[in-house]
Amino acid sequence: MVSPSAPARPPARRGRRLRRLGVGLAAALALSAVPATAHAAPPGRPAPAQQLGPNVTVFDPSMPVRQIQATLDATYAQQVDNEMGTERYAYLFLPGTYGTADQPLQIKVGYYTEITGLGESPRDVVINGKVETYNRCLAPDNCIALNNFWRTVSNLTIQVNGTGQDGCRAPTNFWAVSQAVSMRRVHVTGGGLSLMDYCTAGPQYASGGFIADSELPAVTNGSQQQWYTRNSSVASWSNGVWNQVFSGVTGAPSDAAFPTEPYTTLATTPVSREKPYLFVDGQGRYQVRVPAAQRESAGTSWSSGTTAGRTLPLSDFFVASPATSVLEMNLQLARGKHLLLTPGVYDANWSIAVLRPGTVVLGIGHATLTAGRGATPLFIADVPGVVVAGVTIDAGEKRSKTLLRVGLPHFPDLLTRPSDPITLSDVYFRVGGPHVGRTDTALEVNSDHVLIDHTWVWRADHGVEDFTAGVNGDTDRWRTNVGRNGVVVNGDDVTATGLFVEHFQQHNTIWNGERGRVVLYQNEIPYDPPSQADWQEPDGTLGWAGYKVGDRVREHRLDGGGVYGYQRNAEPGITTAMGFEVPRTPGVQLHHVMTVHLDGIGVIEHVVNDTGGRSDSSTQGTPQYVADYPG
Repeated sequence: MVSPSAPARPPARRGRRLRRLGVGLAAALALSAVPATAHAAPPGRPAPAQQLGPNVTVFDPSMPVRQIQATLDATYAQQVDNEMGTERYAYLFLPGTYGTADQPLQIKVGYYTEITGLGESPRDVVINGKVETYNRCLAPDNCIALNNFWRTVSNLTIQVNGTGQDGCRAPTNFWAVSQAVSMRRVHVTGGGLSLMDYCTAGPQYASGGFIADSELPAVTNGSQQQWYTRNSSVASWSNGVWNQVFSGVTGAPSDAAFPTEPYTTLATTPVSREKPYLFVDGQGRYQVRVPAAQRESAGTSWSSGTTAGRTLPLSDFFVASPATSVLEMNLQLARGKHLLLTPGVYDANWSIAVLRPGTVVLGIGHATLTAGRGATPLFIADVPGVVVAGVTIDAGEKRSKTLLRVGLPHFPDLLTRPSDPITLSDVYFRVGGPHVGRTDTALEVNSDHVLIDHTWVWRADHGVEDFTAGVNGDTDRWRTNVGRNGVVVNGDDVTATGLFVEHFQQHNTIWNGERGRVVLYQNEIPYDPPSQADWQEPDGTLGWAGYKVGDRVREHRLDGGGVYGYQRNAEPGITTAMGFEVPRTPGVQLHHVMTVHLDGIGVIEHVVNDTGGRSDSSTQGTPQYVADYPG
């Protein structure tokens, strides 16, 4: 992600046929995998902390602050630059208060690290101190948050305490992050929250991000290009860069001055479901709360009491580790178990098949599935109520048709229902980056009534693959890390809240289903086409729109969308005819959409179809907006 100049430093302030097919699929998968090594806890008994794996640490408030601080500092020192590494960590805090007025617990969060409270309410775990992410310094004069990906904070209260920090940092909790980062069920009090690290030497660019179900103080957006905040409350919001979207947020800024102030504000969220969370009950038993789906909701789920939903004992989950085979996971799922993926990288040479209604697959510590043998690592049948959360899915070297498939194409969906949608929360995708990756489509949604609750679908623009040909190895990257489409939606009545898709080689998103609803869309077209001939449709259309609604669709709505262009691998540049391509019909509506080009050579001719200004060298870094289409 490339940024414009940062603003000035802010003040401190489907029926039977499908069931038979599903059972057959599970049996077929079971015939070809390796024996398992992980086992679930005995029914009705608490899960010991060690069952969750060596990379899960459970803290107790009776532990000395220095001991906790030292443990967290050691992990941060290892993970602060470990962008493409395989280490994964989850730090869980039992109910209580951590840190004191004089000796605060000041947590810095690096790559693949999750900081989570184990209370039933976010108020049950208090961090007297901070939970922060600062700019990452790639060079002494290049400190940015653009690559601060893959980290999580959730289900706790941050009582801001900057004791021992300098005057710039002390009053504020800094959360300078970009994509694939979530802040959920967090209460920040006693100081400000900044989404930009303005205390570290510049350029201080940031490109996030996502907050949900949180109660926040005054928030400094700073240099964040885009941000989505959902079902929360904010005391105030400082500014915007290109595309700041709010839905169901008390205190959200008005969007009356759009586009001078680049806000999109919806009073409610059309469809939402909060992410499942671990907690420990009054008897010390580990439980998983699975929130209920809501419609036209606003505010946090917990401010007036327990979050609506169902509670599952952890004994109902099969607890897997990276040594566990897909065979064993599928057998346990077929028995009716839910699935907990502990931190680590899992080889998925076959599909993990989720076939039963209401199944929960919960990853902690950024558990990662890596496709092998061209497999689709995760398949969800056309059944209601399945929830998948906290899982990253990587493409492998042999090309996969898909990385996650929801439902089967060309089959009627008879079983899903709007009151209990299949939900994907904090499910992330990568094609390239830590290793060579190839897929046709990362996420394919064929079922109806699916909720995509925050995702980043990324064909990598950088990594450790050691490419050399072209600018920054981009010609090698284009030929090797193959990803045609990021997201393809064929199901009807699918909602996406926080849809981030980047760098795919054709349309990044294709939406063929009816009555689709998207709240915040962010896209960058690829950096790396070697020539215009590599970046054009078969009919000669220059480039591929970053967001395409199928030609036969008659109802669709997007609120708050951006398509960005940046080319570094071709001279004199690559032209893209339009950022958004949609059928010309009154029922397909785009509200607050924009394009921007960030280099001096590339061009996006129009924002939507043939409407909207040209993004090129003359408007470099300056967005071209369309308030409503059709107007």
